[in-house]
Amino acid sequence: MIDFDPGTAAPTKGTNQRNGGDLVVETLEALGAKTVFGIPGQHALGLFDAMGRGNLHFVSSRVENNSAFAADGYSRATGEVGVLFLSTGPGALTSLAGLQEAYATGVPMVVVASQIPLDGLGARRKGMLHQLDDQKASAANVTKSQRLIQHASGIPSAIQDAWTEAISSPQGPVWIEIPQNVLLDPIMVPPVEDALAEAFDNPPRVELIREAVKWLSTAERPAIIAGGGTRRGRAEKSLLSIAEQLRAPVICTPGGNGAFPWTHELSLQSWIEDRYMTDVLEDADVLIVIGSSLGEVTSNYFTFEPRGRIIQIDAEPRVLESNRPGLGIRADAGQALAALDEALAAAGAADTVTRSWHGTTPEDLVKDSLAKVKDRLESQDLAKELKFMADIREAVPADMQTFWDMTISAYWGWSCWDARQGQFHSAQGAGGLGYGFPAAIGGAVGLETTGKPGRVLAVSGDGSSMYSISELATAKQHNVPVTWLIVDDGGYGILREYMVGAFGKATATELARPDFVKLAESFGVPARRVAPEEVGDALKASFEADGPNVVVVETLLKMFGPTHLD
Repeated sequence: MIDFDPGTAAPTKGTNQRNGGDLVVETLEALGAKTVFGIPGQHALGLFDAMGRGNLHFVSSRVENNSAFAADGYSRATGEVGVLFLSTGPGALTSLAGLQEAYATGVPMVVVASQIPLDGLGARRKGMLHQLDDQKASAANVTKSQRLIQHASGIPSAIQDAWTEAISSPQGPVWIEIPQNVLLDPIMVPPVEDALAEAFDNPPRVELIREAVKWLSTAERPAIIAGGGTRRGRAEKSLLSIAEQLRAPVICTPGGNGAFPWTHELSLQSWIEDRYMTDVLEDADVLIVIGSSLGEVTSNYFTFEPRGRIIQIDAEPRVLESNRPGLGIRADAGQALAALDEALAAAGAADTVTRSWHGTTPEDLVKDSLAKVKDRLESQDLAKELKFMADIREAVPADMQTFWDMTISAYWGWSCWDARQGQFHSAQGAGGLGYGFPAAIGGAVGLETTGKPGRVLAVSGDGSSMYSISELATAKQHNVPVTWLIVDDGGYGILREYMVGAFGKATATELARPDFVKLAESFGVPARRVAPEEVGDALKASFEADGPNVVVVETLLKMFGPTHLD
């Protein structure tokens, strides 16, 4: 029996009696969860009491939205489901900005939030601590679905269903909340022995694949845009095969960065915001768009005016034709591209027509387009920026995963970063500040948990780093192998640049900030300050160290000129 004081609703003594929290932990372990992120809270104590009897590894963040970013980073780095434990009210609400990124990017997560006791629910206002009128409604905009569990026997099935929904395309976070008394009360439900969650099938319709093959079999100038859904659907192998069959140039969006080999002769890389690339895509007679809405960045800020037909593949039906009419195929990207690859091969599409861009081969078109982008950049006095990004790329091992905040370096990375054998992760889905460092913590923990080298790189600006500076304590406490590069330009650099460009001056973009080296050292985290030209050597040394460390570079970086305003 667990007693708790009704005045505080806090346990006054504990035993080994199983409770609802045990069912949560047992079910998650049966589903394959290894690590949980979050912060303890009064109504969630049943969860944390149960973890003490289980095998889940808990990583305690300092702010709940950073816990959400960490669970997101864990999932992206490992391909597994991120798990997040939240307390009621303020804790749950603080996580929402982090969950918006996971929802926008399609990251599978299971979120377990505590709730006030059952007798306080139902729109009554009993004055309970942390009470919200409808807590799960607050999560409706940033999660795939929301469930309230009202009895302990329903916990295993609800978590199993949530896990299934999270991994089913379109993937994303799923919200479960459990009242305090359901977590704490003794139970008669036996221990969970097994749980099975398999993603729902989401194949393309046969007639749509057949129609797509007809279009592509007669296309002289096919091209491909690979969005984030390509990576989430693990469609890289099929994408490569289709591109080579069609001799179709491929460009990746920021979310799709890494879906296609960077140095392939058909790779337009990720220069999606450059007008030269927009011109190529507009000239395609058939454009395949995979896992992208053709949104703001991908359309070069809605200046993209395609003259050919569009085949759009996405697991999220709301995305299809949301910006451009076309042949919409609602399907998981992996399943759709596998089916299209097979159908193209069966139809002999590679041999049905000569691929020529007005007398130029696709391969020469790619080479010429990349050369034009290079020439444009070199004409803009960007030597420092180009060298800075090249030095980082040279220093980072080919298989290292990187996590980028919303900062000028990341905007460069969206376009110029060759992920090689690693993975490129950024917060371009929702675009909130503070993603890079906590996501990298989660990614490093996940990689170590799965037996892989854990060292990762996080990149932030001085403004965005202050959103997650408290997580230096988390990194130190758990000895997480993350190197954090902070590019300090004294303010919100990209907003400063936008405002000067639009209004001739910047307002409210300049920031007082700490001495980041001394601040990191106060957490017990080694740190160094280096000049921009020393960043490569500093990173290489940091990668050889144990645990967390910080590299600070004080410099003002510029963005390349926007071509959608030309």
